[in-house]
Amino acid sequence: MLPSLPFRKRRQRSAFTLIELLVVIAIIAILIGLLLPAVQKVREAAARMSCENNLKQIGLALHNYHDANGTFPSGHKVLGGRYYANWAIQILPYIEQGNLYQQYNVNLPNVDPANLAVRQTFVKVYTCPSDVNANQIIKPESNSGEPGSGAAQSAGYATGSYRAMSGVSCTGFDQWAGFPSEVAVLMGKCPGNRGLMHGDGDGGLRPERMGSITDGTSNTIVVGERVTRTHRTRTTMWANSFNLYSCSGAFPQSAALLPDYDACSHVASDIAQCKYGWGSFHSGGIILFVWGDGHVQGVQSSINMQVFVALATIANGEVIPDF
Repeated sequence: MLPSLPFRKRRQRSAFTLIELLVVIAIIAILIGLLLPAVQKVREAAARMSCENNLKQIGLALHNYHDANGTFPSGHKVLGGRYYANWAIQILPYIEQGNLYQQYNVNLPNVDPANLAVRQTFVKVYTCPSDVNANQIIKPESNSGEPGSGAAQSAGYATGSYRAMSGVSCTGFDQWAGFPSEVAVLMGKCPGNRGLMHGDGDGGLRPERMGSITDGTSNTIVVGERVTRTHRTRTTMWANSFNLYSCSGAFPQSAALLPDYDACSHVASDIAQCKYGWGSFHSGGIILFVWGDGHVQGVQSSINMQVFVALATIANGEVIPDF
């Protein structure tokens, strides 16, 4: 017989006590709390970099458009009271969207049903990842009043995040991206206040050339961010040619740089500052712009507004201080 082995009693492992479990949970919660801000910062940095790249492509496209056509595109064109293609539509072939451009009939008004598919197409280059309204089809709050504009408004437009700088009003009400009658008033009162891309056609203006930028290309804002967390019906819609949905202006009031339409409306001296404003959701209050020479640079929402106004014009002769 084999000798019997002494029996060893297996020692049972005690389970976690409630206190130990709570400590572990607390440690995990603390780690998550520490990691989340870091993750958010990485995401914001990536979104801002993507946004900067979009604006660089837009700036390059505008220069290539100028090389091919001898002028920059119109902010939007109005002929016989009908709105046609805006700047963002005109440069589609220069941002590798030639096929989409071929679907748009530039000989028909923007609101024509034939152009519906393009008006509702999302374009990545025109969308900042930080935009809370990105990749949505939204019905704009207003329309041009021309035939077919009501149906186009009801159908909705694809959102975007960038608008062209149309210039600085010297009356407060009239806008360089407004109705042709407004453009005509401003051209008579303060022609040097115009931006690079404005309403052309019936108002008497034509597209600008590089030589028009006598204030210096590196000192002139061309395209920048316009997003809003409220009143989505006033957000940017890249293929909407009517006045305020693809162009903005500059104002001496800081309300125009708020990324919140409703908040702007509560403090603005004129609602035009909110309709034709700017704004982004980047940390630090930075709003990104592409400038006349093609470089991309952020502007603080706390900028001296007199300086911002000077940066918006192409031929007003201002001396720009550091900002």
